[in-house]
Amino acid sequence: MTWSVSFSPFFSWTVIALLAVPAVLLALALVVSRLRGSLVRVGAICALLLALLNPVVLREERDPLKSVVALVVDRSQSQSIGDRTAQTDEAAEALRTSLAAHPEFEVRTVEARSAGEGDATTALFGALQGALRDVAPARVAGAVMVTDGQVHDIPDNAAVIGFQAPVHALVTGRADEFDRRLDVVTAPRFGLVDQPQSLSFRVVEEGPRASANPVDVQVFLNGDLIQRLQAVPGRETAISVTLPRAGKNIVEMAAAVANGEITPVNNRAIAVIDGIRENLRVLLVSGEPHAGERTWRNLLKSDAAVDLVHFTILRPPEKQDGTPINELSLIAFPTRELFVEKIDDFDLIIFDRYQRRGVLPTLYYDYIAQYVENGGAMLIASGPEFAGPDSVANSPLAAVLPAMPTGAVDQRAFRPTLSELGRKHPVTRDLPGSNASPPAWSPWFRSVDIDSPRGETVMTGPDGKPLLVLNRAGEGRVALLLSDQGWLWSRGFEGGGPHVPLFRRLAHWLMKEPELEEEALDAEGADGQLTVVRRTIGDDPGPATVVTPTGRAVPLALAQGEPGEWRGSLAADELGLYQVANGELRALANVGPVNPREYREAISTTTKLEPIAESTGGSVRRLATASGGLELPRIVPVGARADAEGRDWIGLRTTEETVLRGVDRTPLFAGFLGLAVLLLALSATWYREGR
Repeated sequence: MTWSVSFSPFFSWTVIALLAVPAVLLALALVVSRLRGSLVRVGAICALLLALLNPVVLREERDPLKSVVALVVDRSQSQSIGDRTAQTDEAAEALRTSLAAHPEFEVRTVEARSAGEGDATTALFGALQGALRDVAPARVAGAVMVTDGQVHDIPDNAAVIGFQAPVHALVTGRADEFDRRLDVVTAPRFGLVDQPQSLSFRVVEEGPRASANPVDVQVFLNGDLIQRLQAVPGRETAISVTLPRAGKNIVEMAAAVANGEITPVNNRAIAVIDGIRENLRVLLVSGEPHAGERTWRNLLKSDAAVDLVHFTILRPPEKQDGTPINELSLIAFPTRELFVEKIDDFDLIIFDRYQRRGVLPTLYYDYIAQYVENGGAMLIASGPEFAGPDSVANSPLAAVLPAMPTGAVDQRAFRPTLSELGRKHPVTRDLPGSNASPPAWSPWFRSVDIDSPRGETVMTGPDGKPLLVLNRAGEGRVALLLSDQGWLWSRGFEGGGPHVPLFRRLAHWLMKEPELEEEALDAEGADGQLTVVRRTIGDDPGPATVVTPTGRAVPLALAQGEPGEWRGSLAADELGLYQVANGELRALANVGPVNPREYREAISTTTKLEPIAESTGGSVRRLATASGGLELPRIVPVGARADAEGRDWIGLRTTEETVLRGVDRTPLFAGFLGLAVLLLALSATWYREGR
């Protein structure tokens, strides 16, 4: 209970001031005049003014407020190292029990986990401020943090925290910890495929057992071991890798695990490099001018990543009219330069309605077949010529072709249809209009019959005959399109068709783009989930096996989604590199930031938190004792100016803040009491006047 006096004037303060000025002047005049009874009159004037101010006696009923204690428990990934989790759980439970014995404290427990998109960090002070956001600074008793000391949002000064109370830290882990880690120093974000890329890394050892002895390091590229070397701790080591494919490439460097390390997780570091192909070189040879010739040319020219060399045979050797060569405006076909000297420079060769007419010597077809078998790509976009006696099938190219023509050409109208295999194959899967029956695209009017195709028939023509056949020949790839009517789709005939996605995917499959592989395994980490996608043109591929960054093997069932695609997802509660395997296929995926800070700094420490603890009057001490047990300090309530830490105890401030429960108001000049005082003052002036 508290007592106080306040004023509740009957008039505004402006009116009171206007009345007080003449009253004060009159009182001064009476005092100066020293007339008999002047002091009594001054007292009467003061009583009248005081009555106008209406003094009120307040009696307040107040209850004391509890002091708020923030218990911040570090649940970041570095706290999972060794026995830190057990130490944290034991310490947090003991602190809750100890604080519960002090009714003057209100405990708010907050668990802080790794946070941040750019780099996973331990943000304990952000969690602390969030827990006390609705608490007045005067009510904060202090904060107790259970952590390994690797905190990444420590403020530069105590004023940033927002309260004046001690911050104590109880550090898990042990003082003699030793750790070896590997840090990536430099790595390119992008790199050209088949070109060497330079990276550098550094092996770091921390703790009392740190040394300068060389450490064995292995370098992996997309999961395959490519190099072994030795690195001296503390020195930057450079390596060179050659990217084998476009798209995401993961370079992983792994240092040998030392005896007594607190964790091997940070012995590995990765660099993600996006492979970029130099402009793809495509050779397009058209056997003669025809309606669909520009379809291929326009498609390839529209791709900025393609360098196209296009020749059309306008004057075959049999058309000799005696005109001198130097008077012809036509460009001679540089057959030797293209098919002998520079054939290996091309990523894809397309024969568009080409037939043997003596332009290419027979030996050159053998060179082309060898080019394919050694890893090249060839597309035969055939017309009626493929079924005739001058067909390229009647050349050494037959060794790499997926099928031979029967000599028949079917002139019936038909709508190209995806085969069962084609609905799964990445070249033809999900083509716009393919889900309708019949497909929602225009018909074609000619196809070439073949006999006993090898490889994969992904599109069919009339009566289910093969229309688009894909096959591998040696290290290379071959596609056989058995119609020259694709230009009808590009011209919009009867609504047209998906010629752009079909022909573009076909060209990219031939050039071995990873996203168009029939058998592939992909993994992607985002929003705390690891998503695994298995593409196959076969049956159920079975479950995948996921190896987490800490080495746990977790089976993952895959469920069928779209045709040819099986998916599975897994909660990714660990940051770092996940390895996924299914059969002979492997995939890598990084969850969270690359090389998270949580693992780069793994040794527990007291030094980081000591400055902020000292400036707030708190303390930093280790929980673990030399014998292996835990030593928890006592909780002691202390005053605002008392010390907040001792040898075996930590102090938390008690507040003097209260909450108002009720107020009694008693006006001093109200009722008969106020009237009596005023009458007494006026009567006294008359009394003195009468004497």
